[in-house]
Amino acid sequence: MNIRNAFSLPSPWRHNNQMDIDFPLLVACALLMGIGLVMIASASSAIADTNTGNTFHYFIRHMIYIVVALTAGALTLFVPMAVWQRYSGWLLVLAFFVLILVLIPGIGREVNGSMRWIGVGVFNIQPSELAKLFMVIFIAGFLVRRKDEVKQRLRGLLKPLFLALLMAGLLIKEPDYGAVVVMLGTVVIMLYLGGVRLMLSLPLLAILIFGLVQFVGLEGYHLARLTSFTNPWEDQYGSGYQLTQALIGFGRGEWFGLGLGNSIQKQFFLPEAHTDFVFSVLAEELGMFGALVTLLLFAFVSVRALMIGAWAEQAKQYYSAYVAYGLALLWIAQVVINLGVNTGLLPTKGLTLPFISYGGSSLVVCCVSLAILLRIEWERRTQLLSANSMSKAQIAAMAKGVRDAR
Repeated sequence: MNIRNAFSLPSPWRHNNQMDIDFPLLVACALLMGIGLVMIASASSAIADTNTGNTFHYFIRHMIYIVVALTAGALTLFVPMAVWQRYSGWLLVLAFFVLILVLIPGIGREVNGSMRWIGVGVFNIQPSELAKLFMVIFIAGFLVRRKDEVKQRLRGLLKPLFLALLMAGLLIKEPDYGAVVVMLGTVVIMLYLGGVRLMLSLPLLAILIFGLVQFVGLEGYHLARLTSFTNPWEDQYGSGYQLTQALIGFGRGEWFGLGLGNSIQKQFFLPEAHTDFVFSVLAEELGMFGALVTLLLFAFVSVRALMIGAWAEQAKQYYSAYVAYGLALLWIAQVVINLGVNTGLLPTKGLTLPFISYGGSSLVVCCVSLAILLRIEWERRTQLLSANSMSKAQIAAMAKGVRDAR
């Protein structure tokens, strides 16, 4: 199958003049984006008014991001999984290229002491978001191509591990420690799902532990940042300031919240209120009830993505299955870490909340990931329906043969 023929295959947009995609997953993700848009309008109003004179500045920009993200997702629906598999190696090369590019002075933009963005006009692109996605796509292909090597030989583990650690090194240079944790955790679990035996996985565990110990011991401020979350009130105007303000937001919200737009913490008390800590503002304005509804939506989309992977595996579409597992793990890891940071269960990391936090790169990658999952589910269901149709045709042919014999 060449690339032109691949894109001419049937599309999940329409089947028998009806939309033919996984509506439960699509609707749940759309609800999360809607919640995010409303919360960004509220959480960013004070800082937008101060910085730009327009209360809805970040809200308008986020609406533009949503349009771009939905367009990217719609186009991704037309890309067969065979195309992703064929070009997975080149996508990984592209990921490394943009991660190197962002570190070059004059190209990468520094924000809050980190070189994580490449400026494109008035917008910033975050290469780490693309890198995580392309790493999942590559690892899935590697697990299919080298399945025997992965299951039986140490080098089947060391090859993808080397690439993941190389990417982690570039991410640390930015630095983007949250992306490192999410990417490495996803790769490790994908390798387990791909059949890596426990005895072959022990070196991986040892290397990761050794690297973490060395990293924490490099600079004192890293250790302080990792330990301040255990008792943020001890230094509530220093290393624990952001977390204490987030916890105050949760406390103010109680069961049903203060109401939309009534957050006090967003009035310059809580830094990054519309990005990393938007969930704290959500809990303050919508209360425990709103927070739980959001958590249930995240739980649903995560489980649904894992189910899509399991269905693809049952249909023997192993590449699609590993991609679905990887995308689900990316979402789960980001949600767990972001909410853990907001509630003081984990050290502070600069990691967005999927579909909700302000940011174009994150939203575009989330919508592309959603489209890939929808494509996987559609291709699996199409194959199943095709197989069932063939079986019915075979039965009809056999019955006709019996009648003719009589």
